[in-house]
Amino acid sequence: MTRLVTVDIGGTHARFALAEVADGKVVLLGEPVTMKTAEHASFQTAWEAFDEMIDEPIPQAVAIAIAGPINAEVIKFTNNPWIIRPALIKEKLRVDAYTLVNDFEAVGHAVAQADAEHFVHLCGPDQPLAATGTISIIGPGTGLGVAHLLRTGGHYHVQATEGGHIDFAPLDSIEDAVLAKLRKRYRRVSVERVVSGPGLVEIYETLASIEGRAIQQLDDKELWALGTSGEDSLAAAAVDRFCLSLGSVAGDIALAQGGFAGVVIAGGLGLRIKDTLLRSGFAERFRAKGRFEGLMAGLPVKLITHPQPGLFGAAAAFARQHG
Repeated sequence: MTRLVTVDIGGTHARFALAEVADGKVVLLGEPVTMKTAEHASFQTAWEAFDEMIDEPIPQAVAIAIAGPINAEVIKFTNNPWIIRPALIKEKLRVDAYTLVNDFEAVGHAVAQADAEHFVHLCGPDQPLAATGTISIIGPGTGLGVAHLLRTGGHYHVQATEGGHIDFAPLDSIEDAVLAKLRKRYRRVSVERVVSGPGLVEIYETLASIEGRAIQQLDDKELWALGTSGEDSLAAAAVDRFCLSLGSVAGDIALAQGGFAGVVIAGGLGLRIKDTLLRSGFAERFRAKGRFEGLMAGLPVKLITHPQPGLFGAAAAFARQHG
């Protein structure tokens, strides 16, 4: 049994928790502590603040999930001033062992190790994800995370990818209009420009333009609230259109990766719109792959509902690396 600190660092918040791992798996995840990155000068000072909060000596091991690339001598964050030098982690934090993973790779480990109770069925056959084969993982949020999980006879391997940057492929005249709007700003339009939190703004403004309405300056959080509550019919139409595009992209990713053991939608955004996804055309678009419609209809599609997939997944990655 190894006790460790697991950390999930984003642009605005850093989450810390104590965890225990054994035999390559997470056996305990403590209550998370959330800190605002803007209120701490560095990761080291946030670590020291967490140390003061707990009623025991801080463990000598750490697992860190980072929202961004990790293969650099100096890791810089897009939305906060922290800098992490992997070569100095042991010295700065006074730990004996560490694991550093991309945040969506951590989500992949969470999918691999989370219990069945942490998944909600979205579409396809209502059966568990297969014990062998490839599982595709798609996470809409600020961007679009994509990974795949390969299970082989009791073992697994997680591969983070940049699948969110494949080309956006419109399927009808409305999506043609969304693409045309985005192409005025970007020479190449990736799926992340549409299937992400900020992408909802682009969809909403396109629908407003089609109807000749004045465009309200609303951010994506306001639009999600208006659209999912039904307060604003145009925002609701934009949310429905987002679900259609997410279904299309999830199906494309599964075909490209061979994700025939199942598909998982991850990320906080997916969890917030769970009920909307279930009522939307997501499932129809997911299946709509021409000659492969029968194949796609046979894939179980789940939504992971674990409350802290980043923390749990980082600890799981540590367990696998140091098992």
